Amino acid sequence: MLVVGNQRSLSRISGLILAGMLAGCSSTADLASYPSVYGQKPAAMQQMTDEDAVNMQGQLTALAAQRKSGAISEAEYQRRLKELQLLAERHGAEALKQIEN
Repeated sequence: MLVVGNQRSLSRISGLILAGMLAGCSSTADLASYPSVYGQKPAAMQQMTDEDAVNMQGQLTALAAQRKSGAISEAEYQRRLKELQLLAERHGAEALKQIEN
């Protein structure tokens, strides 16, 4: 019987605490302080535009055409190709560093 009485007392105390907490709440909360989960968020880094992609594709296509036609040597082609590959490898790390700072 003692255990049942303690449980009822705990239930009543818990109910009083909960009622007190709810009494302190109001429906006119300051919603401006909460983060918005709606709408589009800005990108952390500037994104490549369609124009940039077309320009880069044109550069790569022109480089391949120059190699095929013999307008540039194989060594020059490899040099330019390596330059572009290094740019691709470094870009990810550099962009991440800018995002983190």
